[in-house]
Amino acid sequence: MDRILIIEDDQIVRENTAELLRLANYHVFTAEDGKIGVEKALQLQPDLILCDILMPVLDGYGVLQIVMRNEKLKNIPFVFMTAKTDHMDIRKGMNMGASDYLTKPFNESELLNTLETRIKIYKANSTPNKRKDSNTLELLRDAMEQMAEEKMIHFHKKGSMIYAEDSPGHSIFYLLKGEVKIFKNHEYGKELIVNLVNEGGFFGFTSFNENQPHSENAVAVSNVKLLKINKQELELIFKKNPSLSIQFMDLLIQNMDLLKNHMLHLVYDSVRKKTAEMLLELDDQNEHTNVIEISRNNLANLIGIAKETLIRTLTELRDEEAIQTSRKAIKIINRSKLMNMH
Repeated sequence: MDRILIIEDDQIVRENTAELLRLANYHVFTAEDGKIGVEKALQLQPDLILCDILMPVLDGYGVLQIVMRNEKLKNIPFVFMTAKTDHMDIRKGMNMGASDYLTKPFNESELLNTLETRIKIYKANSTPNKRKDSNTLELLRDAMEQMAEEKMIHFHKKGSMIYAEDSPGHSIFYLLKGEVKIFKNHEYGKELIVNLVNEGGFFGFTSFNENQPHSENAVAVSNVKLLKINKQELELIFKKNPSLSIQFMDLLIQNMDLLKNHMLHLVYDSVRKKTAEMLLELDDQNEHTNVIEISRNNLANLIGIAKETLIRTLTELRDEEAIQTSRKAIKIINRSKLMNMH
């Protein structure tokens, strides 16, 4: 049974939320102020912390700051619940490391969906001694590599369009080689990159339902080869190995979570903060090589800023000895500085 700690000074809100979560089969603990909440978090090490912002003794920001500095607690999902809707308050919490937020009054479905998603991702990322072959992507990649031996492989040259926004499509794509850019165009011609997909990645999820057109564009950044997998073929894979359907669902959740966090950073973060966050995210996708090969134009569009602004920001980060830059690559030399960027 998953354990949730509620830190809320309003007794009615605290008790009503706790009752709802117990009915949903969660093991619930409560604290009436931030100081008691921190003590219980250290004692219990729950699966998720649900915390108000405005509280006596120690407010929610103070609780989050202590949690993020504690090795045993810092990876636990931390969700703010607050009646405050000012963008600066939301931005402050997300910059400090909060996983998500709920604006009071929230409905039952919103609360349960948020908690379920956050706990699922937390557990997927914190399994002790997790082996490579049990990784969500590894199992799916093995199945795709086997399919590549039997199915026609599609080739696209650098710069060619794989699919366009609003075009019909009932398949997902698995990238065997190369890099693909997923992007949307603003009505005034501005390009916003949603994702950069590398070898072993999936894309095209948004059109997978019947009669659902693509909601973005996909273009080959380099020469690529890929598999195009329709719903019937995927169902056959799941019938042969039912556990893969759960892995696939986990992958969809992770993609949705990454997109949500990406949008939050675009809206609320400073230019320096979202540049640092994007460099760290790209490095994570590249299995922590510390070397990121990406054009300045693509990086600017991925972050959602002008190319000139990006170049100035990269120069600042280089002068602060957080990164090294060359014409074709960016090397991270101090992850800690990037992680604590404001």
